[in-house]
Amino acid sequence: MHSFLKAIGYGSLKNHKEEQALIQTAIRDAQEKSIFADGKMRMAELSYEVAPGIGIVVRGEYDAENQFHMEHYFPYLKGTTVSAQEEIFISKRVDTDAYTGMCDDFRLGVSLIFYLQNAVDYMKVGRRGEGMVHPVVATGLAREGKILLPVKQDIRAEKINADLTQRSKLIAEAKKGNQEAIESLTLDDIDLYSMVSKRIQKEDIYSIVNTSFIPYGSESDNYTVLGMIENVRMEENSQTGEEICILQLCCNLMQFEVCINRKDLLGEPLVGRRFRGIVWMQGHVDFNA
Repeated sequence: MHSFLKAIGYGSLKNHKEEQALIQTAIRDAQEKSIFADGKMRMAELSYEVAPGIGIVVRGEYDAENQFHMEHYFPYLKGTTVSAQEEIFISKRVDTDAYTGMCDDFRLGVSLIFYLQNAVDYMKVGRRGEGMVHPVVATGLAREGKILLPVKQDIRAEKINADLTQRSKLIAEAKKGNQEAIESLTLDDIDLYSMVSKRIQKEDIYSIVNTSFIPYGSESDNYTVLGMIENVRMEENSQTGEEICILQLCCNLMQFEVCINRKDLLGEPLVGRRFRGIVWMQGHVDFNA
């Protein structure tokens, strides 16, 4: 059973039989179909929506008799905000006919790796879509999470954003081999380490760190996210009636939405507070832009 199904309101599924029944319903009642034909092969993505922008995608192949054969499925959340616009590189997974996207977003300080939602669109453009700048709408699914209070800022938000923007530019220059940028970043990191070392003796780490985006575990598209909540909306799974919480987050100046089952969210989500959780990152790439 997919471990992130409960994030979209299927926390009550008990066994493999119920999971298979859900998949068959998604195949039979799919509202959207995306098909890529290459000779005799016809790859397809069938999307079954259970709440606005939330649902299940079943990916597989149609045979010569027009019978659909499932290869795998995944729960999804469709985002509404472009999170990044960078060079995109796509790689195929070894175990399934699924794809992973990657782009270097200097705001995060790490490469953004995500599960590609629209693999059929990538199949249509092929390698022509790689290594080019495309907009990415990133979203995340969380199995559990916590709401944290905001950090009181002694510095204006505009100054913080300007510093982050400047740091992103320095990282970009450092990757090109700019020695002055490398030295500047090194000095900044030394000062930051010294400041944190002093404050951590008397303060909690979450009163020092406002937002963070850190790779988690062995899965390349899983991250520990600490982000500011900019918008909250509640939806209901049309099949199970379970309540789903969608949080618009800002993390290191990058905006994306996270979907979580309300039962698995500890605390009251409000604008201005922070969300912390382990998130499976997904991304929809517009290969035509």
